[in-house]
Amino acid sequence: MRLHELAGRPADSQPLPDIDALLAAYHEREPDLSDPAQRVTFGTSGHRGSALDGSFNEAHILAITQAIAAWRVRNGVTGPLFLGIDTHALSQPAGRTALEVLAANNVHVMVDMRDGYTPTPAVSHAILAYNLGRRLGHADGIVVTPSHNPPLDGGIKYNPPHGGAADSVATRWIQDEANRILDGGLQGVRRVAYRVARGAGTTHEHDYLLEYVTDLSAAIDFNSIRASGLKLAVDPLGGAGVHYWPEIANHYNVPIEVLRTTVDPTFRFMSLDWDGRIRMDPSSPHAMKQLLSLRKKYDVAWACDTDHDRHGIVTRSGGLLDANAYLAVCAQYLFTHRPKWAAEMGIGKTIVSSSMIDRVAKRAGRTVMEVPVGFKWFVDGLMNGSLGFAGEESAGATLVRRDGAVWTTDKDGIVVGLLAAEMTAATGRDPALLYADIVEELGATWYARTDAPATPSQKAALLGLSAESVTADALAGDVITAKLTHAAGNSAAIGGLKVETARGWFAARPSGTENVYKLYAESFVSASHLARIQREAQSLIDSILGH
Repeated sequence: MRLHELAGRPADSQPLPDIDALLAAYHEREPDLSDPAQRVTFGTSGHRGSALDGSFNEAHILAITQAIAAWRVRNGVTGPLFLGIDTHALSQPAGRTALEVLAANNVHVMVDMRDGYTPTPAVSHAILAYNLGRRLGHADGIVVTPSHNPPLDGGIKYNPPHGGAADSVATRWIQDEANRILDGGLQGVRRVAYRVARGAGTTHEHDYLLEYVTDLSAAIDFNSIRASGLKLAVDPLGGAGVHYWPEIANHYNVPIEVLRTTVDPTFRFMSLDWDGRIRMDPSSPHAMKQLLSLRKKYDVAWACDTDHDRHGIVTRSGGLLDANAYLAVCAQYLFTHRPKWAAEMGIGKTIVSSSMIDRVAKRAGRTVMEVPVGFKWFVDGLMNGSLGFAGEESAGATLVRRDGAVWTTDKDGIVVGLLAAEMTAATGRDPALLYADIVEELGATWYARTDAPATPSQKAALLGLSAESVTADALAGDVITAKLTHAAGNSAAIGGLKVETARGWFAARPSGTENVYKLYAESFVSASHLARIQREAQSLIDSILGH
């Protein structure tokens, strides 16, 4: 990673984002449709961009929402649509625009009864709860969020009736229809004034918070946490769960200290991330510097990103636990502490996640479903009970209920954060110590992911990588055993390339949400061997990008 000199510094030590200019641009700027970067593009989690550069403006939301309304008609989705927003500055105006279009299309919309923020997992949970046992009139949802992206970004994603992220068929159709609408000057977009939309007979208030919080005991053993005497803390990072955490602590009478309930669209309370930008990434040691400074005060603490679908676990013994390490710990703990889970339940992981998860699964006698990056690939397994736990290296994961039924089909940073408290209470050892136990028994691996800036054309080049892109026969002194462009678990394209040897691997792929590329590598030998894999992999990437 090419670390910025300001990484880890307080965000408010630098000029803060101009929120007024951002909001003005949302309403006033018209996208230049001749620029591909200003058209609608659904990545791994919906469309993202910024109003200041013409990639996330009112026109985009009008077109996308009208396209979603058309998709619902096309696919016979006649139930209500659950609409949630996070705390990014662009989320509130985009959420209002979406409601204006949905109301004009006579879509029944469930909005937060407190006029507040709604985490992604709460929307997924609400969709599944509504659809349970229904044969007709299924619900779906929209979450207005760019996840952990910087403050000037906006995002919108569609969750169909299965509650998880939409598959590529749906996102491609919505993307293409939205761009067709944009090209037509927004003709065909139905819209009413916000005042009319909010008071429409099709707009209904829904208690997302109460429904989600009161059902959490179906997934987490709060009795163990309550009786443990642990000192626990959570930092919502100014995100959509700010009001959920106090309610969780009060409802279950568990000792969770909520470190901050501030909502500020500049996110001035953050520490700057690896590239000197504000990013609410709970898996980044730079963004998490403030919580890390408090690690000795708590047995275990955690944070979630802005829409609360990602987690970061901080322990007294080990600081910020690597996301891959925590996934391995979760798998190990869950498959030894959920007696009602079926024996055939397996583990879902992405192709760029650590091989330690495979080792844990093998010891537990569980199968592993390895898929491309994107949580949408886990939806069917979580719904049909073939997966008990699923996670990806970017700190997104979810699990099924304690009785084995589906909990959420989208990432859930809330429940996975609480799981860290449960496992510490149940075992007497925090997640870092539990991971040390796994390493002692199964052996160590050395893993790293590096991010670097990439232009859209460079990202396209990486997306087009093939097995033939690697002409070498060896990697870091070992014979190459596989050059993969498709995942073994479902044969889907990984959107990049993975190269394997008997003693390690690397993978390269462009980000689906930001103008960066990601290089993943893992060694089963040593840190120096990992560094050699990274150097040789980087040389390949540099040659492709023309560096």
